[in-house]
Amino acid sequence: MTHKLDSLLRPRSVAVLGASAREDSMGEWSLKNLLRGGFRGTIYPINPRYEELQGISCYQSLQALPAIPEMVIFAVGDQRIEAALDEAIALGVPAAVIMSSLCIDDDKAPFLKARVQQKILAADMLVCGANGMGFYNFRDHTWACGFDSRAHHEPGGVSLISHSGSGMSGIVDCEERMRTNLVVSTGNELSVTMDQYLDFALELPETKTVGLFIETARNPAGFRAALQKAADKQIPIVAIKVGRTAKSAELAVSHSGAIAGDDAAYAALFDRYGVYRVDDMDEFATALILFSELTPLGPGGLVTLHDSGGERQLIVDLADDAGVPLTELTDESVAALKGVLDPELPAVNPLDAWSRGGEGATQQMIDCLTIMMRDVGAAMGAAIHDRAPDGKIYESYVDYIDCAHAESGKPAALVAARQGTGLDPLVVDTSHRGLPVLDGVKPFLKGVRGLMDYRDFKSLPPMDLPSISSKVIKKWRQLLLEQDQLGEAQSLQMLRDFGVPASDSRLADSSDALQACAKDLGFPVVIKTAMADIAHKSEHAGVVLNIADSESLIAAYQDLDKRLGPDVVIAAMAPPGIEMILGSRLDPQFGPVVILGFGGILAEVLKDVVFALPPFDAAYANRRLSELKLRPILEGVRGANPAAIDEFCRAAAKFSVMIDALGKDLREVDVNPVIVSEHECIAVDALVVSGLRE
Repeated sequence: MTHKLDSLLRPRSVAVLGASAREDSMGEWSLKNLLRGGFRGTIYPINPRYEELQGISCYQSLQALPAIPEMVIFAVGDQRIEAALDEAIALGVPAAVIMSSLCIDDDKAPFLKARVQQKILAADMLVCGANGMGFYNFRDHTWACGFDSRAHHEPGGVSLISHSGSGMSGIVDCEERMRTNLVVSTGNELSVTMDQYLDFALELPETKTVGLFIETARNPAGFRAALQKAADKQIPIVAIKVGRTAKSAELAVSHSGAIAGDDAAYAALFDRYGVYRVDDMDEFATALILFSELTPLGPGGLVTLHDSGGERQLIVDLADDAGVPLTELTDESVAALKGVLDPELPAVNPLDAWSRGGEGATQQMIDCLTIMMRDVGAAMGAAIHDRAPDGKIYESYVDYIDCAHAESGKPAALVAARQGTGLDPLVVDTSHRGLPVLDGVKPFLKGVRGLMDYRDFKSLPPMDLPSISSKVIKKWRQLLLEQDQLGEAQSLQMLRDFGVPASDSRLADSSDALQACAKDLGFPVVIKTAMADIAHKSEHAGVVLNIADSESLIAAYQDLDKRLGPDVVIAAMAPPGIEMILGSRLDPQFGPVVILGFGGILAEVLKDVVFALPPFDAAYANRRLSELKLRPILEGVRGANPAAIDEFCRAAAKFSVMIDALGKDLREVDVNPVIVSEHECIAVDALVVSGLRE
């Protein structure tokens, strides 16, 4: 197997420029780590002050080397790095690691970082960094890091790629239960970006899961392609994405633009490609251990074994918060448990199986967990107990999960109700046997939710996208090039042309024209101001509903004309229903992002919406809507009939195809509200902002 990044991540020779004997220096650790990792190629220490370092002959300069190295680790100060880089480029060195920050005092524009990057890109050099901690390719014995680390043994199934250096070392140096094959601190990504490292990791035969610590995607198209590759290869990705801000909302015109902040595109991106997002480093490490050490989950929920009634009750609340379903045991399983348990203990999941203890207690616990894990509704099991003294675990706890796993063939884990040590040999060995020993119930449940989500993601059918007319695309693309914003009537016409159900709104600028429209449409009607620069009509009292006759129509029009101006739109009143929203925003990195959720005048207050990358089909829209907090309203509450969810999802799919087809020609689209009644849905207001708008 070959890869574009081979000369960087698995070079045949490495020069350490600035190698040193000074204790704890970058130069010392860079050389020491290559040796500790068992580097199988040639190592060239470079420092004119030494003849030998760590038993290896030292050279005066890059030019003095007997051969051109495939990769150079720069372990020199930023005052010297530009000249050293010039020398490496002149020699044709294909790859380098730069860990320093590239900042010098009294620098002048263009500053050092910009100058260095320009030279690197011009030379087509592969560089890890700058301002990072290098990388560890454990599988290929290349430790290119200038900092200390723990001992690492055989490579495992986790690849970890991090924009944060501490985010890398805080896990790889401190978590022996996680077995990694490749760990990269990408730094500033002067030439090699996260998506390229991810592509490399996905080609490694050991890779079972990938962890990403993301600040931003510097190559959005490449990042999306790499996520697609991971989905195609069914390699799960766990991600932390920092920087959940909404600063872009300050520039938004529509509700949709304001709701979809900077993080919306990543939420949509992760959902589309099955990336599981976690919130902190504990959740990150736990999820990666679970994904890498457990066999894939089958259908069903979680069963848990406890030795505490109180902690058994607690797991019910925590699992509900985490969205982890707890298996409802079959009658057969309940009967089997009753035959094993002490009679005072209820045979339910979660199960407190410890009462009287004594002889036979261990076997009783094993039998109970085995019965539950054999249940047809169980996807996996866990023994959730407190740790033994000194944070260790009792061997009997391992017996519980070991035997139950062997008998059921399903994944199992041992979870500390609180924290314990991850350095206990029994903890490490048990985890590496595919029976993870983990700390903290909340991170564990978060990880289980990720396992279940990825299980469900893999089973999704191919999308069945609505068809679209090329003539319609051409028509509206041309109109969008000519206008920076479409009025309501024109926006609704665009929706209708793309198959999205929308009200027949007509323009009028006089009483006579308005009455002619009303005669054609039939009462009751609604009229709204259509004056330019009034984007949110309700905020200006610019909407009059349920106008039942000509006299009321004229009175309403005269009021709008006096306050706001003569231009109005008129439409037939939509049937009563639930107010939803469809919208889109053009993300600067990933392009259009679609918004689906609850709308109306409280859209920005409720913010009960989800995000999706277009295009998608109706089934995908329905799955996304299941995440809405107010979803039960659509299904009917307090005797109300269900709303036409399927109709709304079909409309959302057609809307997404429109958004995808017009792409960057649309900056924002706001369809709010979409009235979803018992039998139909219809868009009654819309605002379209062209991509040309500054």
